[in-house]
Amino acid sequence: MSPLECVLTELAEIFGNRISCAEAVRDHHAHGEGWQEGRLPGAVIFVENTKEVSSVLKTCNKHSVPVVAFGGGTSLEGNVTPSEKGISLDLSRMTKILEVNAEDLDCRVEAGVTRHALNAYLRDSGLFFPVDPGGESTLGGMCATRASGTAAVRYGTMRENTLGLTVVLADGRVVRTGGRVRKSATGYDLTRLFVGSEGTLGIITEIQLRLHGLPEAIATAVCQFEKLEDAVNTAVTTMQIGLPIGRMELMDEVQMDACIQYSKMEGYDVLPTMFFEFHGAPAAVNEQVETMEAVVADHNGKGFLWSKNPEDRNELWKARHSAFWACLAYRPNHRGIATDAVVPVSALTELITGSKKDIEESGLLAPIVGHVGDGNFHTVILVPPEPDGLERALELDRKIVNRALSLGGACSGEHGIGLGKKEFMEREHGRNALDVMRMLKMSFDPNNILNPGKMLPDSVT
Repeated sequence: MSPLECVLTELAEIFGNRISCAEAVRDHHAHGEGWQEGRLPGAVIFVENTKEVSSVLKTCNKHSVPVVAFGGGTSLEGNVTPSEKGISLDLSRMTKILEVNAEDLDCRVEAGVTRHALNAYLRDSGLFFPVDPGGESTLGGMCATRASGTAAVRYGTMRENTLGLTVVLADGRVVRTGGRVRKSATGYDLTRLFVGSEGTLGIITEIQLRLHGLPEAIATAVCQFEKLEDAVNTAVTTMQIGLPIGRMELMDEVQMDACIQYSKMEGYDVLPTMFFEFHGAPAAVNEQVETMEAVVADHNGKGFLWSKNPEDRNELWKARHSAFWACLAYRPNHRGIATDAVVPVSALTELITGSKKDIEESGLLAPIVGHVGDGNFHTVILVPPEPDGLERALELDRKIVNRALSLGGACSGEHGIGLGKKEFMEREHGRNALDVMRMLKMSFDPNNILNPGKMLPDSVT
């Protein structure tokens, strides 16, 4: 028998019909939502608790069979693309909310819980979890990719909101990291090591999360600009003066046109646009709004359009979160490559305006959208159905990323590395740092069964 057949035979008694070799199931697990080509895994195993994950990894490690964790399947950089001779380990049935400690503003959840499900559970508690990358992302996947989102400018990313983890190592051992305390000076920070490791060092099965109190007052506004540069400079000034804004998002005129059509947004022009949300006590929100109005006026904004009730606010942010799908609908016969670059806020205007020129010179359509409050922005490069379309799109992506790196930035602010961004890792981190990362990988996973081929480029001797 092949190594994979040995694994499936040994695990059959535990999992029964939760092991699937059906082509439709394997095809669903062959890819995320990115542009990379998918690969059918050898089999899919649906796990329901940490003990089962441990059993799978212990058996796969014994036979050197690759394992790739799968949650919501929303990754954009090939992070969940499986091995053809390996297992796609589906954690989406691990949906228990294990505890909520309202007095201490924390909770513990299984990896398959989505942020939507958690916030629905917390609805009557006066608490919420703020990290919102969009889509039906699972919290385990968000943790593995160090996800971010529209509210990161105020509340931080998964790195800041993860207090502890339960992780299953390659050999099946279970490790619990961190805890419920807000600070600790004991031992290595293993929690931060696993957050963002994309399943290459261990598989996250439980997460201890920081919760936040629901704001007493929320105000949402939209402001449009004649020039993209003025919109970006508004964001930069807002951050430099320390205004505690809840969310601050940018769309260029192309993205705005796509969203107006796709989400039926009424009352907006096809212009560069900023979305703002203000959180806090009513008096504090009023003060933030007054300051923001002055900043917008200084940068030639056309004034605020207000969303005055929760339903309008939800529709506005739904349109923002649907930006990727709006782009694909904008040119139905095109594929989309979502870029993800981040720089220090002071370099943001130079990055976005420079990238806009790169887009124009490429002859491609690439709407711009971004979490500009933390220096992060995306384009959705629309790949034309032409023989050289993908090559041209990837060349534009490389130009944007290299522009960000030259400004002291990073090749990914929130999508992770996966397969799509490996080529930039050495330029960003340097060869010595990559050697240290490879040492860590070898120490945690000597048989290289955990998400092999992801994140780290091959060593050059």
